[in-house]
Amino acid sequence: MGGVPSIGEAAERLVRTCSLADDVGRLRYVSGGRAKALDRLGIKQVRDLLLHVPHRYLDFTHTVKIARADVGQEVTVVGTVDKITLKKPRPRMQIVEMYVLDDTGVIQASFFRQPWLMDQVHVGDTIALSGKVTFAYGFKQMKAPFHELLSSSDATGSYARVLPVHPVGEGITASWMRRIVAAALADVGDISDFLPARLVARRHLETLARALRQVHFPCGMPAKEPARRRLAYDELLCLQLALLTRQRLSLAGVSPTAHVTDGVRMQALLAALPFSLTKEQRQAADEILADMSEPQVMNRLLLGDVGTGKTAVVAVALAAVADTGTQAAVMAPTSVLARQYAEKLGPTLDDAGISWVLVTGSTSADERAHASAGIASGEICVTFGTTALLSDDIAFAHLSLVVVDEQHRFGVDQRAALRRKGAGADLLTMTATPIPRTLALSVYGDVSCSRIAHRPVPGAGIQTHALAPENLDVAWTAIREAVDAGHQAYVVCPLVDDSDDGSDLDDVPESARSGTAQLHSAVRIYAQLAERTYPDLEVGLLHGRQSALEKDDIMARFRAGDTKVLVSTTVIEVGVDVPNATVMLVLDADRFGLATLHQLRGRVGRGSTPGTVYLSCAAKRSTPARTRLDALEATSDGFELAELDLRLRHEGEVLGYRQHGGVSLKVVDLACDLDLVEAAHEDARELAREDPTLQSPSNRALALEVTDRFGAYFVEVERA
Repeated sequence: MGGVPSIGEAAERLVRTCSLADDVGRLRYVSGGRAKALDRLGIKQVRDLLLHVPHRYLDFTHTVKIARADVGQEVTVVGTVDKITLKKPRPRMQIVEMYVLDDTGVIQASFFRQPWLMDQVHVGDTIALSGKVTFAYGFKQMKAPFHELLSSSDATGSYARVLPVHPVGEGITASWMRRIVAAALADVGDISDFLPARLVARRHLETLARALRQVHFPCGMPAKEPARRRLAYDELLCLQLALLTRQRLSLAGVSPTAHVTDGVRMQALLAALPFSLTKEQRQAADEILADMSEPQVMNRLLLGDVGTGKTAVVAVALAAVADTGTQAAVMAPTSVLARQYAEKLGPTLDDAGISWVLVTGSTSADERAHASAGIASGEICVTFGTTALLSDDIAFAHLSLVVVDEQHRFGVDQRAALRRKGAGADLLTMTATPIPRTLALSVYGDVSCSRIAHRPVPGAGIQTHALAPENLDVAWTAIREAVDAGHQAYVVCPLVDDSDDGSDLDDVPESARSGTAQLHSAVRIYAQLAERTYPDLEVGLLHGRQSALEKDDIMARFRAGDTKVLVSTTVIEVGVDVPNATVMLVLDADRFGLATLHQLRGRVGRGSTPGTVYLSCAAKRSTPARTRLDALEATSDGFELAELDLRLRHEGEVLGYRQHGGVSLKVVDLACDLDLVEAAHEDARELAREDPTLQSPSNRALALEVTDRFGAYFVEVERA
């Protein structure tokens, strides 16, 4: 029986395993105040705490003497605090300067906006500093290094270990977080493994109990990565299974439509298109049609960079609906984009004999009543619209295809509400925001993906230039020259008016969410340009607070060429197509992420004249903001930029989860875990095929883990 646990030991392990769902407040050292601090970090259960992995480690097994700390290198030094002072070089700027000695030399450490260090650190304390070494004013220096006060016992040399640094917040320090995690591991860390043994062996994974101990307190630096990868695989597998279960539940009891994909309307539409589909467009269309022809519900995401021709692929899917004698709904996030769909696809659908209608918030009562009657009777095949399609008066006779453009801009409830209007309808979602392969596989694990990477017509090209605010005259002059040459221009601002604080901006990098500088507002810049800069030109103003009717009228004047300069917020980010616009200026460009900036610049250079984009930003070289802008200057490849965006920011920020809801991965590093993503994707689909409800004895523990981690996904299905 050697190595086999007794019944009593197994029972104790089971109790510890079940305690992972307990409130974190039951743990040692978690008082009321610390429980609240943990809650603010999203740590509510014991499981959340154990999965709150360190974001960095200090390798005190490899400290260096100050004299041997090379300039330009990331090092850890240990010494005694010799002097500490608080300086205030200017209002609202406080710097703690600390001089640390060892037996070989001295190093100066500077801490910005952390005046409380004066109360925590004292002369004579032993401290560890970890950071990049620089040299100035005769001293080796570290700016904003990570620091750790060492106890008197540590001062004798017992600090020679790997020290984890967990993400913390107000009300809890890094040392207290370590103490709480260590106590939790001691009390409940010896838990059962929920993964089937065959998966642990197939993927060469560590056991769960060992992975939890080594990720928090590794025996050496090499031990931390295998532990993290085990936990990352768990997270990905559970998410994949949750997505597949959600898909299975949402499709239970529905009657899918097997569409006709080679009928007369299809032939007529292909003949009516003013161009032939490219190889990539044809492949995407074939994948969509193959799904639509099956007696199963399609759930497909069409990825395509700016200008790659996703609209033509959608037209092919609409023709299949017409040949089947059913109906399709195309929902866009803005009335501007919905109207543009109707204007671009409408004539082609007319030529193919396919009826269509447009329904937005600005549709008149009479037009809406007429459209509603045609939709209800089945006379109208294709309906373009906004969230106006969700209204009770829009009822379809037989809705068999739902197309949602820029799907991440709609909430779960809105997408579900449209699908409820046609039980069993196929779903085609689209986005012009390039998504890295790892992100598509993990977060859209229940969705089949089609991708169009190249533009059918390369276009005249776009040049992108970052500008310091003091050089804005370059952009204003370029706009004037473009207008004089018969072209048009955009000026994009982050705010609608000066009363906004920017807290509700989409796709804003976390590092750019604070700041004291006044951001540019569209209302103020519009007044400035119309009254002083370009008083002889017609300047337009477009933003999200205007009515649908106002926005439609403003865009109509811009498309017609009457408006020469359009001042706007990011409502023009997606789908707006005015080939005569050749210059764009984005003010406060550091307030936007790479995805938004890439989408914005795609509005110019769409015709035969090259486009020029100016990105105004006060950030200095080597800062994260300038890194993003430098990338935009260097490449126009949206998928390359998406990969960079994923490396610079967490995946939840890239997808806009803060605004639109969703699950943010805690352990996975999507920038480097592609092999784990693919492995989890493959394993989840195999499990779902063999045991869809995960009720076999070997899978029940895994089923409970999936529900505990991602049960909110199943709530979405119930709500839908």
